[in-house]
Amino acid sequence: MTNFSATAANIWAVADMLRGDFKQSQYGRVILPFTLLRRLECVLEPTKDAVLDAAKKHAHMGDAAAPLIRKAAKQQFYNASPMTMASIGSTQTLDNLEGYVQGFSANAREIFEYFHFSDYLEQLDACDLLYMVSKKFATWDLSPEAIDNHTMGLVFEELIRKFAESSNETAGEHFTPRDIVHLATSLVFLDDDEVLSKPGVVRSLYDPTAGTGGFLSEGTEFMRSLNPDAVISVHGQELNPESYAICKADMLIKGQDVANIKFGNTLSDDQLPAERFDYMLSNPPFGVDWKKIQRVVEDEHRLRGFAGRFGPGTPRVSDGSLLFLLHLISKMRPVSEGGSRIGIILNGSPLFTGGAGSGESEIRRHILENDLLEGIVALPTDMFYNTGIATYVWVLSNRKPASRRGKVHLLNATEVFAPMRKSLGSKRRHMTEEQIEDIVRAYGDCLEDDNCKVFDSTDFGYRRITVERPLQLAFFPKDEARVAALRADKPWAKWDAKTQRAVLDALAALDERYLSRSAFRKALRKAGADVSAVQFKLLQKHLGEHDPEAEVCKVKGSPEPDPNLRDNENVPLKEDIREYFAREVLPHVPDAWIDEAKRDGSDGEVGIVGYEIPFNRHFYKYVPPRPLEEIDADLDTVSAEIMQLLQEVHS
Repeated sequence: MTNFSATAANIWAVADMLRGDFKQSQYGRVILPFTLLRRLECVLEPTKDAVLDAAKKHAHMGDAAAPLIRKAAKQQFYNASPMTMASIGSTQTLDNLEGYVQGFSANAREIFEYFHFSDYLEQLDACDLLYMVSKKFATWDLSPEAIDNHTMGLVFEELIRKFAESSNETAGEHFTPRDIVHLATSLVFLDDDEVLSKPGVVRSLYDPTAGTGGFLSEGTEFMRSLNPDAVISVHGQELNPESYAICKADMLIKGQDVANIKFGNTLSDDQLPAERFDYMLSNPPFGVDWKKIQRVVEDEHRLRGFAGRFGPGTPRVSDGSLLFLLHLISKMRPVSEGGSRIGIILNGSPLFTGGAGSGESEIRRHILENDLLEGIVALPTDMFYNTGIATYVWVLSNRKPASRRGKVHLLNATEVFAPMRKSLGSKRRHMTEEQIEDIVRAYGDCLEDDNCKVFDSTDFGYRRITVERPLQLAFFPKDEARVAALRADKPWAKWDAKTQRAVLDALAALDERYLSRSAFRKALRKAGADVSAVQFKLLQKHLGEHDPEAEVCKVKGSPEPDPNLRDNENVPLKEDIREYFAREVLPHVPDAWIDEAKRDGSDGEVGIVGYEIPFNRHFYKYVPPRPLEEIDADLDTVSAEIMQLLQEVHS
């Protein structure tokens, strides 16, 4: 097999020609489409004459001739131009090369359009580099006989990696580091070796945020390593035009059906609505808002409910990560058809953001109560090109083995990494093959230790009960500051002058303090101020103050809750709320009670059900502070050094 690294390095050396006239971040935008162009030319070379004959023969048919020409090419694409890269010529190079690209069938030509290849051809021509670059690529034998599809895919992936490294400021938005791709893929395909190795197996793989196609390539490679004869269909959708072009080119080079790679926003315009897949992998953008598509998403949630993708709820508009997770869940095959497995990379927010009843909590509830979450692996920080934040691989399945049903496996791999010799943007760490194998093995064995813990799905659920305490008010009718605040309040100005005068005269005639609201109101009425309920609330607002010695205020014979003392308690789902309340609340506030009107919308029980996955709390390790003696000794040492430096300055 051809050394793909050497081939890729040889091709990337074209960057030496571009240096000075192009930015480093632009090298890939020239090299990738030229590589694709040369590969496609070499693939089509054996049937070129037949294609030209077919194109000439069926010219009168226009676009309808495409299937016939494609049949002559014996490929999914063709090029009906009589030119080749070698015959482009040193004069009119730009026109000739653009005409050559236009000779491709629509499915291949589209890729060059998304690369904005024509713009870069013009730039190369303006720098007198177009003929030199074209001639250089024309000398390389990239035919399937010299480099098979598998190896050519590796070459293209290596070029993509070099491109990502050269433009690492933005690479993380569209390019997932290959070590993370390999880990996530290995976790998703875990325990499927026997199924995937059967003769004639057919499997589908999907990535709704395909980027440059890393997950699709790695997943294909993983399945083929288990079964070279496996039939694998890859599907994906990508929003960024350049990433879409790279992904589609990579799939075309590997002989995949590029019709399954779609362009557009997955959340607002799912272009594979009826498809269901065996395996799904995704690295959606972290913390990106979905305001632009908010109406479309919320309409689907409201109008279609669980018949659509977002039935459980929608997260806050500032982070759409969980929308991608719901989208993937909607693409799962029914268990009766073999089920599905999902691997998705998320930041920490989806684990815990949003309290009981929120969109995020309802999404987690749907996942956990339907036993879809198999496990979560915490990754080290500084693993991605454009962020150093904590990230996690979620593994979901609707066909869990019996040993994992009703369970969730949390694996802490935050300390499993190797430092990189050279940082790439924010990426300062990577995982070695051995480390990835260790993580996958630990996840597969599911044995509990300090870094591996197994929980019941219900362990992450709780009921948020509302705890009320009685309203107890003392009133101070003669407090000058309080009366002044009352008169300065806007609602007071709306009272008629007669009522204002009556109230002020009454307050002046009352006692200094009242420990009963009913007694205060009776005294107020007796003093000549008979106010309405709304007006009395204004008096209560300014003249009343919480006092534990005061009489409990009542409404229709029942204690009135004090909104300022209202609190919530999260009671674990496995506990009885009244036993919890008696144990954890009443000893501290014996006059409290549970508001039983606050009930869950799904099960009707007291308390709103919520779910969160406090990953870090389960792996927290207490580190005691250093002894004060050690700190004092260090301070003395530093102080002595500073004094010595100051003496040297003054001497």
